[in-house]
Parts: sequence; structure tokens; C-alpha cells
Amino acid sequence: MKEIERLLGVSRSTASLWVRDIPLTPPQRTALKRRNPIYNGQLRGAAVNAERGRARRLAYQGRGRLRVKNACALYVAGCMLYWAEGDKGRHAVRLANSDPAVIRHFAEFLRVEFEVADEQFRVTCNLYADHESRQREIEDFWLATLGLGRSCLCTSFVNRYSRHSQKKRKNKLPYGTCRMAVHSTEIVQTIYGSIQELAGFDRPEWGDLLERG
Repeated sequence: MKEIERLLGVSRSTASLWVRDIPLTPPQRTALKRRNPIYNGQLRGAAVNAERGRARRLAYQGRGRLRVKNACALYVAGCMLYWAEGDKGRHAVRLANSDPAVIRHFAEFLRVEFEVADEQFRVTCNLYADHESRQREIEDFWLATLGLGRSCLCTSFVNRYSRHSQKKRKNKLPYGTCRMAVHSTEIVQTIYGSIQELAGFDRPEWGDLLERG
């Protein structure tokens, strides 16, 4: 509007009246945004921040590669377990399983090798319809397995059967599944670097993975 006012020598109200019924296409809106100095500054700032974040994540992967060269069995086992079972994301370590021994071992790995404190853990139980009456018991089971209090517990999910299958199906997992999460970019990217070094491959794009919840 300012440009039309200046080029044609008309008032702002007149220019507004002329163009008010003219829709802009998405490419036109994008072109106008790119010509806006404030928008361009924000765009450049976002690009710089994104590149800094990526460089930081790759640096953590580099540390993971170095760390694994003299790693103990617990560290190696934890990395390989995460490669096999972990939910791959950019900023958090997440692992879900129905086996208490797997969940317990991975928690020990995080506590010993990364000094993760109890209050950093987040636990989510995935239950089935026939578990609903035992929800509290199952939640307490997983918290006891991990040695955590209820302050670490997130809202449990209950998978209910369809109307046609609910009388025929019964879940065979007595305690459903448990998902354990620790939100830390440094930890997850260090693990990624260690996995790459252990297995002898390069996958730096792990630094750009999107979170899946």
C-alpha cells in the first residue's frame, strides 16, 4: 500500500479503495513478504539459528563417536538397544517396550552413563481394554520397575477394542507397554554418534529428525 501511494501520488485511502477487492495469490504474498526488510531479517535470523542448532547436534554426534572408543559394556549395550528399539527423534530419548528387563536396563544406562536424575524421566503406560480395571496397578508396576515416583508418570493411553472384536480379543501382555522418555538433545545426539561409530556407518541426517511426540 505504501508503494502504490508513493508511485501514483494518491492518498492511502484512495489506494486502499482501488485494491480492496483484488485477491493476492500465494506466490504474490510470498514475494511481498520477501521484500519486507523486517521479514527478511527474521528469515535470516531463523536460518542462522537453525544452522547453529544443526552444528551443535553434529558436534554432540562427534562426541559420541569419540566416547564409544573406550566405552564399557553397559554403554555399548545401551546404544545398541536404542538403535534397535528407540523412537528416533531430534531432541529426546524415547524407548517403549513390554519387557520390564529392557526398560530397566535402558534406565540404568541413562542413569549411569549420562547421570540422568529421576525427575528427568517421563513414563507413559500404553494399556489395553482388559487392563482398564488394573490401571493403577500397572502404572505402579512400571514405576517400581524403574524406581520412580508418580511425579514422573504421564497420562496413560488405553487402546479400546472395536465393537466387533471386544468379546473375542484379549491382550496377551499382562502389563501392556511402557514408554520411557528423557528430553535432552545432547544425550540423544551423543547416542546417535556412538551408534554410527560402533556400526561403521555415517548418518548425520539423524541430527535433523523430526519429533514424533
